[in-house]
Amino acid sequence: MSVLRKFAGQTAIYGLSTVIARLLNFVLTPLFVRKFPAAVYGIFTNMYSWAAMLNAVLAFGMETTYFRYLQKYEGDKARVFNNSFIVICFISVLFLGMISLFATGISTWLNNGVYDPDYRRYVIYFALILVADALAVIPFARLRAEGRPIRFALLKLLNILTFVGCTLGFIVVIPQLMQTYPGLATYFSGWYRQEWLGYVFISNLIASLVTLILLLPELLKIRLHLERKLVVDMLTYSFPVLIANISFIINEHIDKLLIPKLIPGDAGSRDLGIYGAVSKIAIFLSIFVQAFRLGAEPFFFSHAKSKNARQTYALIMDYFVIAMVLVMTGITVNIELLKNFIRGGSPAEQAEYWSGLPIIPVLLLNYVFLGVYMNLSIWYKLSDQTRFGLYISGIGAVITLVLNYLFIPQYSYVASAWTTLAAYGSMVVLSYLWGNRRYPIPYRVGKNLSYIGVGVVVCWLAFIVFDRSIIAGNLLFIAFAGATFLVEWKNIRVLLKSK
Repeated sequence: MSVLRKFAGQTAIYGLSTVIARLLNFVLTPLFVRKFPAAVYGIFTNMYSWAAMLNAVLAFGMETTYFRYLQKYEGDKARVFNNSFIVICFISVLFLGMISLFATGISTWLNNGVYDPDYRRYVIYFALILVADALAVIPFARLRAEGRPIRFALLKLLNILTFVGCTLGFIVVIPQLMQTYPGLATYFSGWYRQEWLGYVFISNLIASLVTLILLLPELLKIRLHLERKLVVDMLTYSFPVLIANISFIINEHIDKLLIPKLIPGDAGSRDLGIYGAVSKIAIFLSIFVQAFRLGAEPFFFSHAKSKNARQTYALIMDYFVIAMVLVMTGITVNIELLKNFIRGGSPAEQAEYWSGLPIIPVLLLNYVFLGVYMNLSIWYKLSDQTRFGLYISGIGAVITLVLNYLFIPQYSYVASAWTTLAAYGSMVVLSYLWGNRRYPIPYRVGKNLSYIGVGVVVCWLAFIVFDRSIIAGNLLFIAFAGATFLVEWKNIRVLLKSK
């Protein structure tokens, strides 16, 4: 089991860097909700939702494809690296050209048919951000494949530090300098705009470009020699992954795109701003999903030929579910503390943002199901049956679109939270049933469902029965965590002693 300890160690590094990055990013949330009304914060949420979807398109599923083809071409990994990057580079150049031509029309459509030069600037900024991030995908994947989580983590941390630093500089430091030193106000007044949302996007662009520069040691190893047959084979594998990724992004973000379209006027932007703000609290759980994905995907591919690979995958699922459920309950019982991160700039804005708190437990459970699905999905990637990823995510996307379209006009973001739960739950069931027939892995379904069920009950008691009492909720959490430790300690001790 030393291989499991290696996996756990690398995942811990990814997790620690992700936690630190998210915490640094989370520091900005109180600033944003104080500086921007809910309607303006809705623009922020809308733009980043579109960016998430386009990120999937530009990456074209090549990250997963890269790991799979490294396994197939173990003796010639440079070919896989070069051709994976060429594909993304070509798509990125094409994308940037299209955005440059149609930026005005795109920005007008995003702003519900009204032309706004600021929106056009936002579109250009995001096009550049997306291209810079896309060009970094394969170099970052190479670091993961080579087992270099420390360099990976440092680069990700530098990215978020740059973003946070620039954002604070634009939104906090410059206004403070203008107020403290009137002589500087004349200089800044020539170009600086108070509380302009665009500075957040400019900061992101700076951070993405700095990261790309820091990846030059990896980028300089690329040889732009296209091998048509290899690229065609890789695209055949990656295309279903791409469609599955887009469908997954639809499940995750389409509600944020539909809310301002289905709820007219300022109410739509306001509700989207509330939804985006409370999602920032729930997003703590996504840290663990992301950290797991960063460590698990290269591990699963590299470990696929091992004798006990499938038993190892099942064991990883057990402890992944336990960790997810404990985090879910820990956040839920402390919502009364965490809500202070989204206070708003006035009592009225505070009341607006806090009106969305009741959906946080649902959002947390969504991330649990998402994590389980990401774990399950390895079967179709390892068995070269990526079309099933397309089917599963496609069904989830249809559920998401239909239910959101039907219920957002009446229930707003509450419908979105429950719709996502229905979509992810369906995807988990489908992936397990199809995978069990085509690439069976001995998951302990009863055990995993039991932990999820108990976690849901603890959250319900803390949130509903004890009315979000911090003391009662944390006593329940401590009892749950203690019982889990007692039940699992024997197995954990065996794993720690094994080689």
